[in-house]
Amino acid sequence: MTDVLARLGVPSIVNAAGKLTALGGSAQHTEVAAAQAGAAQVHVEIQALRDAVGKHIATLTGAESACVTTGAAAGIAISVAACITGTDLSRVYALPDVGGRPNGVLLQAGHDIDFGAQVTQMIRLGGGRPIIVGTKERVKSADFDHALADCDEIVAMLFVQSHHCLQQDRFPLERCVGRCHAVDIPVIVDAAAEEDLRHYVAVGADLVTYSGGKAFSGPTSGFIAGRHDLIAACELQQRGIARTMKVGKEQLVGLHAALERYVARDAVVVAKERAAVLDVLMVGLATIPGISVTRHRDEAGRNIERIALRCRGDLRQLIRDLAAGSPSIRTRNHHIDDGYVLIDPREIDTDQAHTIVTRVREILSS
Repeated sequence: MTDVLARLGVPSIVNAAGKLTALGGSAQHTEVAAAQAGAAQVHVEIQALRDAVGKHIATLTGAESACVTTGAAAGIAISVAACITGTDLSRVYALPDVGGRPNGVLLQAGHDIDFGAQVTQMIRLGGGRPIIVGTKERVKSADFDHALADCDEIVAMLFVQSHHCLQQDRFPLERCVGRCHAVDIPVIVDAAAEEDLRHYVAVGADLVTYSGGKAFSGPTSGFIAGRHDLIAACELQQRGIARTMKVGKEQLVGLHAALERYVARDAVVVAKERAAVLDVLMVGLATIPGISVTRHRDEAGRNIERIALRCRGDLRQLIRDLAAGSPSIRTRNHHIDDGYVLIDPREIDTDQAHTIVTRVREILSS
């Protein structure tokens, strides 16, 4: 693979930023890559493969049904479309034109984020009309009362579980499910980078959209798990808007292989591997003059610990220098305006952790 990248003039990088789409999601295990290569060399009935993989995902998630998508963002658009059209094929054909039918989608203020694209645009792609509930400061019960007053115009609520979101002073998912189900409004959860396959279905979400290429270390892909009737409507979108988001046999088989590995993983071993990387970073970086490091828990509540690096000098320049070197080292820069960057252990090993320490020392000493 490095030969191909070299011919293209695109260098590989040390990914200390985590499982980000802009950096290729996850580095896949050889078993997952081999499964995709094998699928690429045969013919198969795609719908039969979609059905088989979806059935397996439903078992893993505890959902009634599931379907595979190109990613979590596609899952939002497809889920919204399903809530608008149901299994009426004429309505599927008409999207994104809803023909005057209800298409309101509730979204709490603070969940209307830009994750590299705007969540509200994903809603509109599926034919939905975003309805923002509350303000950036807080979402009150009265805000929900006002939004639900015209519930006949609402087809769904989207709850976004992400480190990009404001979650403080928002309605938690359980309360959203309770309020919406009381008036027969389904709840969609965007769980793109989440690690728990079963929690959101168990809480009562009607549709949950995940990325396959992040927490589960699969190919660029995703899936929706949820109610059987709504998943049937999601699957029917393959005759409409989801045709532009079609998934190949390689991604279907690769996602299946990745999920098999994920559920069979030894969590203790994974935790020890991450801890070893963090220890190298903590010990090594702490000895560099001008650098301070602390451990930092994941903002979205996942079981992820990272290193927060602060620098007495120009932190932005340090990041640029790390990225410009060979190998290029990328850090997690969401908090740079707060004076620190994060180093994520999930996509690096101890050798790469030592490389990061060495490069930071060289840059600051020069």
